[in-house]
Amino acid sequence: MDELTEARQALLDSIADEFLHNSPRGRRLLAVESEAGEPATRFADELATVLGAHGQRVARASLGDVDEQTLRHDTIEPFRAGRLPGAADPDTVIVVDGRRLLNLAVRGIWHFSVWVLAGDELPHASVNVIVDATDESAPKRYFYDLCRLPPSVGERPATRVG
Repeated sequence: MDELTEARQALLDSIADEFLHNSPRGRRLLAVESEAGEPATRFADELATVLGAHGQRVARASLGDVDEQTLRHDTIEPFRAGRLPGAADPDTVIVVDGRRLLNLAVRGIWHFSVWVLAGDELPHASVNVIVDATDESAPKRYFYDLCRLPPSVGERPATRVG
């Protein structure tokens, strides 16, 4: 991982502090998503590292495009049961990035969620933090009038198989 700029480090620290203030202990689930996958993956990697530096045990999962059943069966249930690799301790945070993590059907499983903007797309309508990472060296917390968004913004259609 490249060395973080002061601005990027400060933003990651503030998000970690907010998350830990609201969810200090237990098995905690944190989702990071973006319209394009790479910005979310990078941000999730860095946030996991920062949480580790804040004394947290952290498990990390990068899932790509995932449906609700697979997410729950392969990641969430094993994590909650302590069977996911790196998540045996009952005070572990799992940081997950992927697509469709914030759809209505699974939005409620997360203790905290981050949407990473990397261009002109609209932000997700229901997250804890929106990050504008258009300038990766100086990302900023982004505040948007969510009342202006249509309710479906951020919802990802299921991928058809076969």
